[in-house]
Amino acid sequence: MNFRRRHQEEPEINLIPFIDVLLVILIFLMLSTTYSKFTELQLKLPVADADAQRDYPKELIVAVSADGAYSINKQVVAGRSTEALSMALIENAKAGKDTVIIISADASARHQAVVTVMEAARRSGMNQITFATQSSGNGGK
Repeated sequence: MNFRRRHQEEPEINLIPFIDVLLVILIFLMLSTTYSKFTELQLKLPVADADAQRDYPKELIVAVSADGAYSINKQVVAGRSTEALSMALIENAKAGKDTVIIISADASARHQAVVTVMEAARRSGMNQITFATQSSGNGGK
């Protein structure tokens, strides 16, 4: 009679097939996933529905055309640099640093042109900036 215990080997978990399956699933997901591109976004700017426009007594309207030209209160600004625009803002500001700058940019104007107006206003010491929009025509619905 043999009463000795037999040493049973503990089962080993083989991870290699598991890793192979996970890699196949990962490759499948990478190949089948579609990524959205920001260049494919269709945006139409600027449109807003406002009940009433505010009237600013100390306002300065800066218009930005589609090609990046600037005009302040319907007077064309010579040059497109931040320095030229800053000097023109200082010359036309009747209320000094309390002047409210209204940026009226064309919908197809470059973003950099609007940022240039904002930077020129900051250099001029004018920190009250707002944007002009047009009504979308649906009466706020």
